[in-house]
Amino acid sequence: MKVKKNNKILVIALSVAFVSITIIAIVAFLNWQFVFTFSDGLSDIKEKISSESYTDIDVLSYHINLELNSDEQTINGDVLIKLKTKQQNQNRIVLNFYDNFRLSTVTINGKKTDYTYDDNLLILNNTRPFGKEIELRIIYSGTPKNVGLGSFNFGKYKNKSLVYSLNEPVFASTWFPCNDDVTDKAFLKMSITNDSSMVSISNGKLIDMTIKGSKKTYTYVSEYPISTYLVALYSGQYKNFKENYISVDSKDTMLINYYVTEDKLDEAKIDFSIHVEAIKIFSELFGEYPFLKDGYGVAQFLWKYGAMEHQTITGIGSDYISGLKFHTSILVHELAHHWWGNAVSPKSWKDIWLNEGFSTYSEALYYEKKTGVKSLQSTMLSFKNDFEDGPLYNPGLKMFSRLVYDKGAWVLHMIRRELGDEIFFNVLRNYFIHYKYKNANTNDFIKICEKYSGKNLSVFFDQWVYKGVGIINLDYSWVNKNNVVKLKIKQTQGSDIIYRFPLDVEIKYSDGEADTLSFSISQKETELNIPVRKKIMDLVPDPESWLLATFNPQNIEK
Repeated sequence: MKVKKNNKILVIALSVAFVSITIIAIVAFLNWQFVFTFSDGLSDIKEKISSESYTDIDVLSYHINLELNSDEQTINGDVLIKLKTKQQNQNRIVLNFYDNFRLSTVTINGKKTDYTYDDNLLILNNTRPFGKEIELRIIYSGTPKNVGLGSFNFGKYKNKSLVYSLNEPVFASTWFPCNDDVTDKAFLKMSITNDSSMVSISNGKLIDMTIKGSKKTYTYVSEYPISTYLVALYSGQYKNFKENYISVDSKDTMLINYYVTEDKLDEAKIDFSIHVEAIKIFSELFGEYPFLKDGYGVAQFLWKYGAMEHQTITGIGSDYISGLKFHTSILVHELAHHWWGNAVSPKSWKDIWLNEGFSTYSEALYYEKKTGVKSLQSTMLSFKNDFEDGPLYNPGLKMFSRLVYDKGAWVLHMIRRELGDEIFFNVLRNYFIHYKYKNANTNDFIKICEKYSGKNLSVFFDQWVYKGVGIINLDYSWVNKNNVVKLKIKQTQGSDIIYRFPLDVEIKYSDGEADTLSFSISQKETELNIPVRKKIMDLVPDPESWLLATFNPQNIEK
């Protein structure tokens, strides 16, 4: 998910030769997320998103048949769930499903079963054990509750119906019965019925489209397991355009589908044109795009705060389609989620930085590949903040704040400096391969880092992920006497943690030459004696912006 702060873009008159590079730089620099705090419908799930996931069922597949009645703002649902029970002699099954629907049929293996509700939990009871594998069918109708970030929406765009869903983190159960647990990935088949003038979209590949009277039904199948928060529904008067991506490894052709309203068609063709190259960049960096059989796509929806990485069919808000490529970072971010979040999903919402921090850093990697290291540095500087609102791990209701997105990106940037490029990208590729279509937590990522680097990284992750609050604040002063620079460094951050980190120092000489030296800092106050070759013009700490720190010069004597 990309939560975007609205910015007024300053248009500067520039020569044509620098326009494309400048637009990329402006977009990177203005890529500030606002702190998105949860409102009604989210504060009551704090315990759930801050606890480890565990349920006593394993869903194998969902077949969701949904009929939309936009005028009445109701749905008719018919959901078939195949699942396994985890306990022996289990005679109780608990599903997440909001209790405002009228249930007309609840059966297990074709037989009617008793059920009760308890705080939006649908509890199925049986006097005898269910058996190891069962098939559950629930037929229901009603109006989905719109909670969280906008779980199910009957909206209008230009006075025309546009329906969409946004389940993250645990609100798929507002519109279909499920095990609304990020760790329980399952296969999905989705059939959406709406007025015949509407185009309906879901995850995966379109396998069928039928018309019956004034109604049209689209059916999609996903070839890959999916978490419930990534299940998508869009339905509106869309125009469709397409392009092809040729996979890096197998050279297979993958279809990319785009769905927008007619008035956005020309702008979308410009904005969305970045995808083929972006998929190639990420496939070369991380490993091949993980959903080749299903394809990729982007659909316009009405969410006002950015975009959502629904698996294989990203949703982007209407306001972010401009034809000016001002919001490329959003599209890149959601695409990156298909590696970080969709293929490799978190074991609990405590680890959401593995989704959002990784995808935010992927924006910086994209710009680095496009225009070079200066774009990497400027993008990272745009992510800089004081991050005083708690540790990165287990952010609770701050899970969509800059803390998670931007500090998460900085953690990856700093571990890249710690490991070096070769090992760092080897870590990312192996982390992706090992946990693809599975779930991982922070410790799993640390183990991969340590395995391929041979380093003990417990101090690094304690101070930047698990325990540390804020960033490093450094006062520094230096004096040059007898060709020796005496550099004094003092950590002044209020945190009780004394940070341990590598610090690069650039010595700039008056003749234009420079030396860059690296030092290991582990004390509150450090004094370094640095021999120099000739007259100094300046001393610059962290010249390539690898460190999440502020630098405050004090007494300088050249």
